[in-house]
Amino acid sequence: MSGAVLGFVAARARLGLSRAAAVSGSVLSTALDGAPGGANSNPTNKGPGDAFVRRFSSMFGGHAQSTNEILMVSPTAFEYNSAAAQDNHFMEAVVEAERLSARETVLREHDALREMLQEVVGCKVHVFDHSEDHGTPDACFPNNWFSTHGGNEVEVSTLVTYPLKSENRRLERREDILSRILSGDAYGKVVAMESHERGGRYLEGTGALVLDRANRVAYAALSERCSRELCLEWAEALGYNEVVFFDATDEQGNPVYHTNVVMAVGTNVAVACTESVECPAQRGRLLGALSRNHEVVEITRGQMNAFCGNVLEVMDGSGRPCMVMSTQAHDAFTEAQREALRANLPGGLHHSPIDTLERIGGGGVRCTIAEIFRG
Repeated sequence: MSGAVLGFVAARARLGLSRAAAVSGSVLSTALDGAPGGANSNPTNKGPGDAFVRRFSSMFGGHAQSTNEILMVSPTAFEYNSAAAQDNHFMEAVVEAERLSARETVLREHDALREMLQEVVGCKVHVFDHSEDHGTPDACFPNNWFSTHGGNEVEVSTLVTYPLKSENRRLERREDILSRILSGDAYGKVVAMESHERGGRYLEGTGALVLDRANRVAYAALSERCSRELCLEWAEALGYNEVVFFDATDEQGNPVYHTNVVMAVGTNVAVACTESVECPAQRGRLLGALSRNHEVVEITRGQMNAFCGNVLEVMDGSGRPCMVMSTQAHDAFTEAQREALRANLPGGLHHSPIDTLERIGGGGVRCTIAEIFRG
């Protein structure tokens, strides 16, 4: 696991963190054929009720897929990030005259989203700001630079930090955020992968990796921001059983920059833009892996463009799994697809409009949320 424990060493030492240890065992790499290198709550929410919740609580032997505790960074210094736009084709540039007004709109959208998550869904939300002095226009997408993994998912509760492609995104790694995450409940293991930036290899957190935490399966759409080798290194470090690799493209044939734009995995249901996976063998294996434990809601590229794949299962204030998304994504799902989702989510579907953030930032609701798993 070379290079996986470098970076942030001094800060973590002050916080009482241990270095990552090598994990024994092997990881099944599903090298697919053709892959290179091998603020509204849906008023019609109707879940299956208490029987589902009891089944959810026991079916995975305590391996929780979702959490009620999340972290967000308010877009107080949000701007169009031209460096990120080089391979994020979901972004739209803004002229200088619109820069500040766009930021104000994005701030209102983000505030409404946070309020929905706190007041309607009942999430515990840690909120940070950032300033222009930080030089981090994309800081409102915090899930790319760190992830947390609780004792119900991995053998030892783990914090991972990641190598990011854009230099200005690397500045998002902040000691004050790490200190808040670790307060009162230090992680027993730290995997620091950012040293790979020097070698030009990247793995952008739970943007690059979509996780079936309950079954220890990771899904990865290979791109400039998702290194196959680093995925396998990550899986070995965290004791995951399998990494399912595939290639996904948009309507123009460009690689999709992050896996979490293509798909999402919940406890019992998954969403996947199978249309974007053009290789039949890859598509079949992706669906096969997902359908082992999930009902799969397949979406089109058009729906992917509306961020239907960029949704996230969280636990509501009553401990029920629900799914959060943008209003654009919610409205782009068909009613049959929404019914399939609701049938597997006792807490229902919740959405909030973030159209400007999606248009300029190129990311949806899932991108704005970093999950906090403890214990």
